[in-house]
Amino acid sequence: MDNLNIGQRLKAARQNRNMTLDGLAEITGVSKPMLGQIERGQSSPTVNTLWKIATGMKIPFSSFFQEQRAEYTIVDLQKQNMVLEENGKMRVYTLFAFDPIRSYEAFYIEFDSGCEHYSDKHNDGVEEYIFVVHGKLDMILNDTKISLKETQAIRFEANIPHSYLNPYEDICSVYNMIFYQK
Repeated sequence: MDNLNIGQRLKAARQNRNMTLDGLAEITGVSKPMLGQIERGQSSPTVNTLWKIATGMKIPFSSFFQEQRAEYTIVDLQKQNMVLEENGKMRVYTLFAFDPIRSYEAFYIEFDSGCEHYSDKHNDGVEEYIFVVHGKLDMILNDTKISLKETQAIRFEANIPHSYLNPYEDICSVYNMIFYQK
């Protein structure tokens, strides 16, 4: 993950809203010193920290990774920035950064055996789609446990707490698409 680019994008988004670091800390729940370190590229933010910032600012998660628009885009996972979470047991690759015209972003995510990832609720109107490519994945939506296997998919309103769990022996890989209300 390129901390400097994430920091520059965060700073630009904050300044475009005429916000101070104090104001940003207040709406995101992320400390002012941590936000300053991220903006300067001195800290590698976790997925949860970036989600808190994105949710607080009401911007898409992938806006921290957004690239220039092109006529078409070919994505090679081997060349994508990877965000590690859960002590490296979860790897998130941005496939397509947020597109304001289409209001979505797409990720490829790998969950190692034993991985448990808890996600805070997103803003109202946000939907997530999970497509299991390999392995099995358990999800908890509010208090409901759902088990998905290879080739199954789920769509859910993401304005609830939700968790991704891989208690199985094999790695689980999924495509994750997030749609934002226009």
